Amino acid sequence: MSAVDQQALFQFLLRMGDNTLVLGHRVSEWCGHAPVLEEDIALANTALDLIGQTQFWLGLAGEVEGKGQDADALAFRRDVWDFRNFLICEMPNGDFGQTLMRQFLFDAWASVTLAHLQTSSDERVAGIAAKASKEVAYHLERSADTVVGLGDGTEESHKRMQAALEYLWPYVGEMFVSDDVDTAMVAAGIAPDPASLRAEYDAIITRVLTQATLDIPQSAFAHKGGRDGSIHTEHLGHLLTSMQWLQRVYPDASW
Repeated sequence: MSAVDQQALFQFLLRMGDNTLVLGHRVSEWCGHAPVLEEDIALANTALDLIGQTQFWLGLAGEVEGKGQDADALAFRRDVWDFRNFLICEMPNGDFGQTLMRQFLFDAWASVTLAHLQTSSDERVAGIAAKASKEVAYHLERSADTVVGLGDGTEESHKRMQAALEYLWPYVGEMFVSDDVDTAMVAAGIAPDPASLRAEYDAIITRVLTQATLDIPQSAFAHKGGRDGSIHTEHLGHLLTSMQWLQRVYPDASW
């Protein structure tokens, strides 16, 4: 690969790793606070899966960058403007319903994306995708079942799930915006064009939300900027303060 292609690959890997890192930290915030013990354990396991996937994506990103940074350095020593995650991943947890709606909207994207990445021309990317897809299959099944159970549950749970969907929906469109990095990845056969995945995604979303008796918002407006780092919400800065403070205060600490 040329230097330009390597830089594009680096940015692609950051995007994959930052999505799981930021969302994994968000989900971990429920540890000890979930509605019931079973959900506390399930959310903790989901967070661990996401952080585990981060280790692979950011580890490979460090190798591609070639500047001696490992997954930990990329996770804990970058500032907010260097992150490349979807904005939806940094959204606050809100109530339990909002957390699971956010998880479902992300899981559907991850399921579709990882399925395509398993045929990547880069064997390292294909290998990570194959492993992660097994975990994501469970994540999607669980989050979809919960969305259906709460959406088609009581009047109160239905109202909260509809509100969560309407709050998060404007952040979904960013998942399918293509740029120069994506063009380079498509040309190299490493990853699909995000825009080409929308139909598969919508099929999953429509099936589940229909079962949940929830109305899919019709607005096509999409918040953007997280994937290229040009815009992040104020929430990411607060999240990184919590996530990175130990490494920042005691760099290279070991025990």
